[in-house]
Amino acid sequence: MTWAIRFVGLAMVAAVLVTAAIVVAAAGGDDEAVTEATIEFRYSKFEQRELTVPAGVPITLHLVNKDPIGHEWIVGDDDVHARHRTGTEPYHDQVPTEVSLRAFETKTTVVTFEEPGDYVYVCHLPGHEEYGMRGTIRVR
Repeated sequence: MTWAIRFVGLAMVAAVLVTAAIVVAAAGGDDEAVTEATIEFRYSKFEQRELTVPAGVPITLHLVNKDPIGHEWIVGDDDVHARHRTGTEPYHDQVPTEVSLRAFETKTTVVTFEEPGDYVYVCHLPGHEEYGMRGTIRVR
């Protein structure tokens, strides 16, 4: 009887480990490239602070503002961010890499990053970047 109990116990442990491995594989690791993702804005922070995406492939991004204030999502190189830090463009709705969201609004944008590298996304509304509204898209 003792041998049977040990066998059942080991079988249960093995089943739990296999299930855990399947869940981890399905969820993907930090370095796994995705073609669709959700970035939530909550408490003036980006909940998803880093994404890895493939180069040359359209990426669907669902931007979800869960805050009672507006935000923007601007992704690009240093020149793009330098231009937006001056605040000369109050609203963004024409360029896939520049999106404004009102309080509690959700928008979807599709972006293709042709060149590998790291691209920073920022909310440039006054004080938001300094508060920590920054993230990185790693293009591989």
